[in-house]
Amino acid sequence: MRGSHEDTPRHHGDPLDRVRFPVRDWALTEAVYGADDLGVTETLFAVGNGYLGMRGNVEEGRETYAHGTFINGFHETYPIRHAEEAFGFAKVGQTIVNVPDNKTIKLYVDDEPLLLSVADLEHYDRTLDFRDGVLRRDLIWRTPGGKRVQVSSRRMVSFTQRHLAIMTFEVTMLDDSAPVVISSQTLNRQDGRDEYHVRSAAMGEGSLADPRKAEGFHERVLEPQTHSADGARLMMGYRCAHSGMTLAVGVDHQIITENAYTEHISADEDTGKMVYRVAASRGQAITIVKTVTYHTSRGVPVRELNDRCRRVLDRVAGHGIDRELAEQRRWLDAYWDRSDVALVDQPELQQAIRWNLFQIAQAAARAEQSGVPAKGVTGSGYSGHYFWDTEIYVLPFLTYTSPAMARSAMRFRYKLLDAARARAQELTQVGALYPWRTINGSEASAYYAAGTAQYHIDADVAFALCKYVAASGDHDFMNREGVDILVETARMWADLGFWRENGDGRRSFHIHGVTGPDEYTTVVNDNLFTNVMARFNLDQAAWTLGWMKTEAPDAYARAVERLDIGRDEADEWTAAARAMTILFDPVTGINPQDSLFLDREVWDLANTPMDMRPLLLHYHPLVIYRFQVLKQADVVLALFLQGDHFTAEQKRVDFEYYDPITTGDSTLSGVVQSIVAAEVGYADLALRYFENSLYVDLANLHGNTSDGVHVASTGGVWNALVYGFAGMRDYNGVITFDPRLPEGWQGLCFQLTLRGTRLRVDLRAKQMIFTVLEGGQAEVSVRGHRVVVSAAAEVTVPLEDQGPRLQGPIGPRGGERRPDGTLITSSVPQSARI
Repeated sequence: MRGSHEDTPRHHGDPLDRVRFPVRDWALTEAVYGADDLGVTETLFAVGNGYLGMRGNVEEGRETYAHGTFINGFHETYPIRHAEEAFGFAKVGQTIVNVPDNKTIKLYVDDEPLLLSVADLEHYDRTLDFRDGVLRRDLIWRTPGGKRVQVSSRRMVSFTQRHLAIMTFEVTMLDDSAPVVISSQTLNRQDGRDEYHVRSAAMGEGSLADPRKAEGFHERVLEPQTHSADGARLMMGYRCAHSGMTLAVGVDHQIITENAYTEHISADEDTGKMVYRVAASRGQAITIVKTVTYHTSRGVPVRELNDRCRRVLDRVAGHGIDRELAEQRRWLDAYWDRSDVALVDQPELQQAIRWNLFQIAQAAARAEQSGVPAKGVTGSGYSGHYFWDTEIYVLPFLTYTSPAMARSAMRFRYKLLDAARARAQELTQVGALYPWRTINGSEASAYYAAGTAQYHIDADVAFALCKYVAASGDHDFMNREGVDILVETARMWADLGFWRENGDGRRSFHIHGVTGPDEYTTVVNDNLFTNVMARFNLDQAAWTLGWMKTEAPDAYARAVERLDIGRDEADEWTAAARAMTILFDPVTGINPQDSLFLDREVWDLANTPMDMRPLLLHYHPLVIYRFQVLKQADVVLALFLQGDHFTAEQKRVDFEYYDPITTGDSTLSGVVQSIVAAEVGYADLALRYFENSLYVDLANLHGNTSDGVHVASTGGVWNALVYGFAGMRDYNGVITFDPRLPEGWQGLCFQLTLRGTRLRVDLRAKQMIFTVLEGGQAEVSVRGHRVVVSAAAEVTVPLEDQGPRLQGPIGPRGGERRPDGTLITSSVPQSARI
């Protein structure tokens, strides 16, 4: 169970303290130091590249909420202990490991340590710049003895060098001379203690009451293999005790100063230090350059990883860090050229949008051989696991702005296919069943009802794959690897579902015993989201084989042989898709979420105290499961992803029914509700859901930003802007627009990469302007009118309006009756706390 909150206010307005966090178009700045929300700011100011991530801990090591340096996919395993075992339960848990931390650079002036929590600061500024990916901090400290010290630092995790991080630390005595000590440290914090022997400051232990937290360890995780200190270089190597994964970290130091100094380097199994003692004169800067590299493997010996680290350090030493900083800026210039969404005269929203889009780069850019974790590499939340979040919330942005990153994410799923086949066999199914949460490909969810039962993960992966191929034209990937995913997932659906004969001789296809995206309703029959997505999966698998047979016969023949595809197998998938059961209740006029959903009573959310939210932390699952109450959008998500199968009227009626009973206890929900609210006409509600999603982490609206960025929500921000307000849809490879620009917005502008052509879309209240920035031509449709755009000239399409405008908010529908005529009532389960 994931993504809960304390209170999600639905109101317009800027939720940030703009004295502390001033508005800047291209940066997040903290202008006033605060120690009461360290967990949040450590997440907000984290830097990463998708492989390596460093939380925004202060250089001095204290104060802190949770130290953290993480490598995507680097994990430890442990046996999952069930209170009562059953066949097929997940057996081995996986949790991301907090790798040796290199952020700590301690400063002593006149033997007094700089500690921000008690320091007399004349000036303080910490800024994460989205244009160059560098975290900078500048401050002036008045020591207890009255001396003024200027301290400036930089921290960067490279987008161009996957294994590289660079830090600088500069100290200048402004008025007086003083003895200065700078201690640069490498600390293995994972195994239970920080340098002050405080367990809570090392990698935090999990909470049994909060499934959002990472599991804790009670024994050593990183077994030391090597350590050395030579000249200005530290080398340390480890092996995970149970997973067997290996890691090496290398650190180079350089000091630049006119002051006299001495240096001392040392290393033991868990600590490396380079200590500089400097006789600092007034006005003479002391600059420490710290170059860090990490290499990991599933089993390559540490000595080889050490060699890889040395090569990285030698290369950077050869050309200097300025080159790395310049390449970082060039990489991000290209990223923003493809990815930026610009608003007209909305500076607060603009800053928040760019922070969110920057987080996707930090989570996915260099993930490469791994997936995109739910928290990226900014924290240990959800144990570093990969969920279906990537395919549904993050892949659309990557597909249309950075298709190479999208391809990498899909190849990761392909590499897990054998593990998915094995998991299907464990659950007595043919084909492949992807795990709901995983790092290494094995199911890591101990709670099957809201975990393994979410079979829709198969269709989500297939959905993202087909969207990627349609937008990119990458048929080579589909023909060689992607088709394997489609075939094996289609086989699973054909095997999981079953046929029923109706009295009139017609047959219908059903899927029972599954859980949809809504984790407050589990193990149900004919979940609407699951069925419509399975239908898509089955249909696309059959269509793809037919296309390959005609357009790529050699690849088709290889696929048939490799996958042992039967002669009539694709026809069976098509028949199942055509006969898929899509529930509809003529009494209420809605699509029920599942076959028994309307049998339940309604949870009265309006009268549920906010201190009893999120529900999952205050009520036993069985209590929640008895009610019509949603953790997140389920049917509404289906209305978006498979909207071409529902009429405009049906979408409105369904939205009006489900929106009032959706708690928003998941960060995955608001963006979807925003998109569908915009489409059906609830413009004000759409904007409120968007703003809540935009500030999920920046304003800590769900109370757990300290555990890491909600990466799916950051991807969802782009979805809400492009699919919601710009009204884009991409059904069957055709790009259409039906805009819904919020009232008061003058316009928004974004780019799309369509089969190699980069297209700029500029939406205004009365027109849409399309411009080809790179490549040949692109074809789209605006409210049914075909638009062909080439490099020769931009195309302007006039707009009469921004769609229907309905008045909200939406209240619960009262007096609803079930098909049998009984009245649906609403109530709140009583608790000793109410």
